[in-house]
Amino acid sequence: MHAAAVDVGRFPSGPTTPPAPWQLLRFDPQIAPTQFRLREWDGVVALEASADASMALLARPLAVELSRTPILCWRWRIDAPLRNADMATKAGDDYAARVYLTFSLPATELSLLTRAKLALARSLYGPQVPDAALNYVWDNRYPVGTRRPNAYTERAQMWVLRSGAAAAGGWVSERRDVLADTQQTFGTQQVQASLLAVGSDTDNTGEQAHAGFADLHFVPRNQPCVFAPPQR
Repeated sequence: MHAAAVDVGRFPSGPTTPPAPWQLLRFDPQIAPTQFRLREWDGVVALEASADASMALLARPLAVELSRTPILCWRWRIDAPLRNADMATKAGDDYAARVYLTFSLPATELSLLTRAKLALARSLYGPQVPDAALNYVWDNRYPVGTRRPNAYTERAQMWVLRSGAAAAGGWVSERRDVLADTQQTFGTQQVQASLLAVGSDTDNTGEQAHAGFADLHFVPRNQPCVFAPPQR
């Protein structure tokens, strides 16, 4: 029997406020938050993110069984890539669009040094600091396939899926094996997805960004992604 697809981000037509369990996640209350709303965008009911020297994620808890449905599917779009972002530096750690996932790992999978670093990070930034995180990003300068640690922490890894302006201005579909990506990135066989978020952030560069996200769902490896046809 095939496992059913797990919808985690198919949004209803009509309302403009993102529904529960989606909620705004801010890391620094002194930084203006990115604005989010629902809208129909070129026939797609989507979550729109508008950033202006701002940073926030729209997030929801995640309890998907990656062993059964490891493939994350979604559609996203940007108006344009950022100009001055550079993921290698803290001053340039901004993205026109990103899909962010966090994971819990067994204590036996974490070294004593890693546990100490996580404890310190949580004392500084709060309990939202995850054991591990993946960021699939639409970058401005690094080639597709680039993977490197976040400028702030090696426990968050950045993975470039789109780069530059070639596909900007329209919807682009993605399909990623989250379980395989996590195992490859963090060298662990046991992982539990705990949170999914999307966002645009420009607080470091002071730029503006405009992005959309739609149809987020998980499927088994042997099943295709399912994207609804554009509404008329």
